[in-house]
Amino acid sequence: MAGNNASEGMPRALAAARAAGEAGEVPVGAVVVDSDGAVLAVAGNRTERDADPAGHAEILALREAAAVRGEPRLPDCDLYVTLEPCAMCAQAVAFARVRRLYFGAYDPKGGGVDHGARIFDQPTCHHRPEVYGGIRESEAAALLRQFFHDRR
Repeated sequence: MAGNNASEGMPRALAAARAAGEAGEVPVGAVVVDSDGAVLAVAGNRTERDADPAGHAEILALREAAAVRGEPRLPDCDLYVTLEPCAMCAQAVAFARVRRLYFGAYDPKGGGVDHGARIFDQPTCHHRPEVYGGIRESEAAALLRQFFHDRR
């Protein structure tokens, strides 16, 4: 089942990332999918639009999915995100008890999963999802490269 959700979750996350980029946001998108494959939430970055430093796609998608469910934990859900989550977002993934995290591009500079803080490896982290990185990595990375190239 993870493979089926991966084939549907990441394309929707990439579409949300493209929409965020077109709106002037860093092009990152996130999707929360439940164990039946139903999409609970889709979000792109909104830090600029909302003047919110926590307006990352992952945070917004987790908030929306939790609101849909009416509970703060999503233990049977998977999160698809186009960029390796930062430390803040990785901690939110742990707090939400997400079952699986799929991400696209690795982020050696700002990532908090396989790079930097490595949140899920810390002894203070009480939940570690299954993590799958590099899903459609080249496409996700190209969106980011183009976005920053256009701004130089």
